[in-house]
Amino acid sequence: MDWITKDNKLEKEFVFKDFIDAFAFLTKVAIAAEKQNHHPEIFNVYNKVKISLQTHDAGNVVTEKDYTLAKTIDAFI
Repeated sequence: MDWITKDNKLEKEFVFKDFIDAFAFLTKVAIAAEKQNHHPEIFNVYNKVKISLQTHDAGNVVTEKDYTLAKTIDAFI
């Protein structure tokens, strides 16, 4: 897992072939996030997706909930 911790967030940038592949990935992330009731901060520009995770109800810090969602997201690649 090559996520980095920065500013109390777990972050990772993903690069895809094109916008369609990036958006398909985002759709999977959205479904997984909803199932885990843990919603990431997501930025998308064309083929790049940056995801930041932190647990808001724990005081905006990185918790096991974030690592669990990160592992789920990594499985989509």
